[in-house]
Amino acid sequence: VGANKNSIKIIGENTDMNAQAYFVYDSKKSGGITTSHLRFGKSSVNMPWLIDSADFVACHNPAYLGRYDMLGPLKDGGVFLLNSEIPTSEVFNHLTREDQQIIIDRKIKFYNIDALKIAEKVGMGNRINTVMQTVFFKISGILPEAEAIELIKKSIKKAYSLKGEEVVKMNWQCVDAASAALEQVNVPASITESYVPKKLIADDADNFAKTIIEKCMHLKGDEITVSQMSFDGVIPTATSRLEKRGIAPRTPMWLHDNCIQCNQCVMACPHAVIRAKQIEPSYLKNAPEGFTVLKSSTKNDKDLQFRIQVYIEDCTGCGVCVDVCPAKTKALQFSTLEIERGKGETEKAAFFENLPNNVLDGVSESTVKGAQFKKPLFEFSGACAGCGETPYIKLATQLFGERMIIANATGCSSIYGGTFPTVPYAKDDNGRGPAWGNSLFEDNAEYGFGMRLAVDANRSQLQMNVDRVLTAGTTPDLTAALKKSMELWDSKGADALEAQDKVKALLPDAVAKASGETKAALAKVMELSDYFTDKSVWIFGGDGWAYDIGYGGVDHVVASGKNVNILVLDTEVYSNTGGQASKSTPIGAVAAFAKAGKALGKKNLGFMCMSYGYVYVASIAMGANRNQTMKAFQEAEAWNGPSIIMAYAPCINHGIDMAKTQTEEKRAVESGYYPLYRFNPAAEEGKRFSWDAKDPTLSFQDFIKSEARYTALYKTNPDHAEELFASAEADAKRRWEFFKKMGDLF
Repeated sequence: VGANKNSIKIIGENTDMNAQAYFVYDSKKSGGITTSHLRFGKSSVNMPWLIDSADFVACHNPAYLGRYDMLGPLKDGGVFLLNSEIPTSEVFNHLTREDQQIIIDRKIKFYNIDALKIAEKVGMGNRINTVMQTVFFKISGILPEAEAIELIKKSIKKAYSLKGEEVVKMNWQCVDAASAALEQVNVPASITESYVPKKLIADDADNFAKTIIEKCMHLKGDEITVSQMSFDGVIPTATSRLEKRGIAPRTPMWLHDNCIQCNQCVMACPHAVIRAKQIEPSYLKNAPEGFTVLKSSTKNDKDLQFRIQVYIEDCTGCGVCVDVCPAKTKALQFSTLEIERGKGETEKAAFFENLPNNVLDGVSESTVKGAQFKKPLFEFSGACAGCGETPYIKLATQLFGERMIIANATGCSSIYGGTFPTVPYAKDDNGRGPAWGNSLFEDNAEYGFGMRLAVDANRSQLQMNVDRVLTAGTTPDLTAALKKSMELWDSKGADALEAQDKVKALLPDAVAKASGETKAALAKVMELSDYFTDKSVWIFGGDGWAYDIGYGGVDHVVASGKNVNILVLDTEVYSNTGGQASKSTPIGAVAAFAKAGKALGKKNLGFMCMSYGYVYVASIAMGANRNQTMKAFQEAEAWNGPSIIMAYAPCINHGIDMAKTQTEEKRAVESGYYPLYRFNPAAEEGKRFSWDAKDPTLSFQDFIKSEARYTALYKTNPDHAEELFASAEADAKRRWEFFKKMGDLF
């Protein structure tokens, strides 16, 4: 979008033509569909509608071929530009028969370019926008090529100067290399070979998937009728797995000989596309060819085998898994999507998916390795590739997902958590999983608090009606099952869920045979039977919500003493709305509304909550200390009262390499930038506060000056940059020392 905005400005400002641009956005942050509708000409372009008759169409991601109708709007004699790694001599055969026929019948000029190769060569990763912008001007001839390139370079300098001179130069190199890489495709007179897209939705899928999801997958949501929509806003979960977007040109492959079976890559993956399982040998009889396994290193008596599986069709290609692998020789390395498809990884993932889940023999769920053998109940979200937030959410669902209820503040986590019509929150093999809802930005804490009150009220009603049934009498089997569930009333484990299921299975027959008040009591027990096991109520949101706009509600809820858990995904900036400063933004960081660098320090939310004395508080950074992260989640959920976890989450707004978000968390702690601690009211006096960080070993200044949000200060406020950086370090050191001494107080 940025490149196309610049293109339309270049045309409008440097030619005698009028110009207009409309942009259509998908809400997915990673690999989402964004369509730029650009109009220009000497006549008026005051046209308040999207383009349905186009002279030029460009497809920037070959994954869209066969999935979206891009060529339908093209006029006779128009131009189609494709970015792909497919050799130009073969690329025509990779189009669907329908698209091939359009190109032949309408005499479309077809161009191909490997923009990714250019971007990777200069160090831009998968950022191909300037390459595609340059070849658009070359093909269109709107301006002389040399003049267009000069204007593009000027717009690049203006757009990216705050990100550093190196970023500007890399974009310039992309521009210089683009023209020579463009190739025209020789269009045959007739069709010989075509691409046949895979069926996205199975014939036996439910009605919602067929009538809503499938149409949205093909960008045909306008065909959905009002009567087909959910009348109350409730939609099914576990549907993001249907999308199989295939958007990552580079995906990881598992090198089993190098694997040390630590499961750290599984924990770190922001999109749950790296999975680990222990597998009984009997389940491997019909495994696909090349389905490699290792003997599991856990102590078990079942000869369990171990495998890491990459779900390549759901991968975003961020590279976090490759970065975190601690093996001496990496057990994960990048391959291409096409190579991995050719090796049958898509079929292997389908086989792996159907193997038994949650096989934890020989390892505890409370360990990093053990927890990562559990099926994640948050998967394949549309978060930014490499997102620092989503690994925390995924971990929470692995630990508590079967009984979670989540209130989500508006922000990044509500967008990638609830992008209609698919939902990344999933279900276990018993159909259990998180129930998720989003209210407003400012009232999310109260929204979650209401969920806690509702759960407590329902459990109280259930308990009262169970007493009525047991007093009046019912069938012997149901009596025994009810008593067992009441014995496990305060349990949160699998035993309580099993007891609940047994009661639910016996209730319909008992209700049918009962009469009078007993029947009414049994009917109420059946209505509330999901509440025999307590719910794990979580409130999710970012620092803009928790530190700023929703802070009044956060304070009210933690002060209530009620059993709610708050997870603050701390990116230190309003990420979803474009990077505005929040009260979590530290001194010296550049953000919208703080272009000259934040002058005041970060709000000490942890200490403010700790001061109540009965609130569990933790400050965590997964990449810095995975065990501490695990402990914080488990202790928070176990505490029968309010808890709040502040989780450091590197963000694309920080101006970092998003393949290294977990490493960035580690560096943040090692430099003394971000503290790690836990305050547990359940612990005995004198041991309630735990300082979990070691003394800094990394330069604070080196850390902050490795992020563009800080180095931008040299452009926006050069006279005071070093002064602010020094203040930032002093403030961080003061906060660090303050927390280290907290153990003396608690």
